[in-house]
Amino acid sequence: MKPFLIPGLILACVLAGLAGLFAGDARIGFSDLLALGSETPELSTLILSELRLPRTLLGLLIGAGLGASGAVLQGYFRNPLADPGIVGVSSSAGLGAVLALYFGWATVFGFAVPIAAVIAAMIGAVLLLLLAGRRAGATTLILAGVAVSAAAGALTALIMNMAPNPWALAEIAYWLMGSLNDASWTELRFAAPLIGSGLILLILCRGGIEALSLGEETALSLGIHLGRLRIIMVAGTALAVGGGVAVAGAIGFIGLVVPHLLRGFVEHRPGLLVLPSALGGAALLSAADTATRLISGPGIPLYLGVLTALIGAPFFLWLIRSLPRSAP
Repeated sequence: MKPFLIPGLILACVLAGLAGLFAGDARIGFSDLLALGSETPELSTLILSELRLPRTLLGLLIGAGLGASGAVLQGYFRNPLADPGIVGVSSSAGLGAVLALYFGWATVFGFAVPIAAVIAAMIGAVLLLLLAGRRAGATTLILAGVAVSAAAGALTALIMNMAPNPWALAEIAYWLMGSLNDASWTELRFAAPLIGSGLILLILCRGGIEALSLGEETALSLGIHLGRLRIIMVAGTALAVGGGVAVAGAIGFIGLVVPHLLRGFVEHRPGLLVLPSALGGAALLSAADTATRLISGPGIPLYLGVLTALIGAPFFLWLIRSLPRSAP
């Protein structure tokens, strides 16, 4: 690993976080930052403490979960095209949230949408493991993930098709675009334990995916329990990604782009890529969220998931084109 990588990524996270705090229509200065906790805060200090600070911290946290998930999945599948959405966790969490919005549970209980999203993410993870079986390899796990993702996507489309009125449909559609507009300390307190637990599990996978890069037989000979590794990986992804989807909606491509950009700095070693990807994902998502606030016009917000897709889709196509092609 390059010696400057981790300090450089930490600096990028700090700069992206500061940009998120100070960029925007309301003028915020360092004096407002120093005035946090004041008994008689000014309006600018309140904007900083109640709106921008939780939004920035939540963006960093969600980005870290997406980046680390992408690195672990790409290492496990030994495929640079792997993405957190490949195991069906993102689409399952989205389905849970859509169900809560469709049936109006959020009007009865404020945490209904995020709780439903997390429960659905865990159910999707359990279905993935059940479909793949105990001794499933990487290919079988990918196919099971595609099946879970397709089923969740189909059910989500069905619910949107059956929306009772245009306002319900619009609410579901806007939520699925992904955004940190409604971020608050409440959402941060809900998501932090989930994403934090997921990050710990994903970091525990580093040794296993490092051994897997030498092949499954070699990993087994080194004492790696592939079944246990698969369970830890799926559970970590479900918590890290599902916790983010629960409070911010679907945000794609962070887990695909970041590990690929950083792989060369760790000499293409998947185990060493997890922590840098978490930091890189945090910096990239926070910067993207700041960009959405600066680009959005009056009454025409640009959603975070839309911006990451606009960036990630061309990158994905370029990545496919750059992969070595097998001989005909």
